[in-house]
Amino acid sequence: MTSPTIVTIGKATQDVFLQSSQDFAQFEHKGVQYESLPVGQKLSLDNVIFSTGGNATNAAVTFARQGLHSKYIWCLGTDIASEVILQSLDKEGIDTASVYQGAQYLSSYSAILMLSGGERTIFNHKGSMPEANSPDFDFSALDGADWVYLSSLGDMELLERIVSYAVQQNTRIMFNPAGSELEEKDKLKALLPDIDVLTLNKEEAQMVVDGDTLEELARRLQAYCPVVIVSDGPNGATATDGKTIVHAGMYEDVPVIDRTGGGDAFGSGFLSQFAQGASLKDAIIFASANSTSVVQKIGAKEGILYQGVELHDMPLTEKEF
Repeated sequence: MTSPTIVTIGKATQDVFLQSSQDFAQFEHKGVQYESLPVGQKLSLDNVIFSTGGNATNAAVTFARQGLHSKYIWCLGTDIASEVILQSLDKEGIDTASVYQGAQYLSSYSAILMLSGGERTIFNHKGSMPEANSPDFDFSALDGADWVYLSSLGDMELLERIVSYAVQQNTRIMFNPAGSELEEKDKLKALLPDIDVLTLNKEEAQMVVDGDTLEELARRLQAYCPVVIVSDGPNGATATDGKTIVHAGMYEDVPVIDRTGGGDAFGSGFLSQFAQGASLKDAIIFASANSTSVVQKIGAKEGILYQGVELHDMPLTEKEF
């Protein structure tokens, strides 16, 4: 049986993780948590770790490590960060042939101040991205793909073009929208009937439909999309395909080192199994395990699971829709 081809589209990031047990501390004021850094001083670092991130490339690594044909599409620069990102993807066996490189583009770049317990403050330079009608973006790379995995693109027009093209090619779509798409709720809702799998966290889901519980939100979103997943961090996730509803708790209670990439690992972990015919329940178990593994490592990709990993049971219930 030929492995499914999954295309990921979106920004790639050079991440630099900074650790300082002496100078990075978490404070709270009127319910708001923050970090405070003194001005005009040189602060000591315990550790500096270079890694790569970006929702789309994180997902691409999950698909590659699960033995699928993983393709990545985007426009990157000729800068050092872009080269490092491409090298890291090539090492994972990800098909980057459709990535356009040009001096007019820059990768995204993040400096991440790490705190104990996995919390962090991120300084992000968004880099550059192709315009919706740019000839540099290779839509034809979607031809013949079984799935396309989309996270936040930051450009609704580009998103609409990608979804339209994928539908024309009979390519199924999994979508994890974020702030920029959620701010344009009417346009987002108009796209949802073309989405095959939608995944949101609880707060994001409440920006699209009304509901207090994960099940309420999942049921109401299922009116738009065939398969819906609503997550709530350590409180687990609820998924439905309109036939059954699965609620999963925590896969494993582990010390969280770094939350970066945990959500990407969950969404891509789900699709890596679902695209191969796994049941809703089994896909959720792997998604939970993948996310749990990632938050135990520094960086968004280090903990992503490889094909053949043995999983254990987890708190999970399944009932009719």
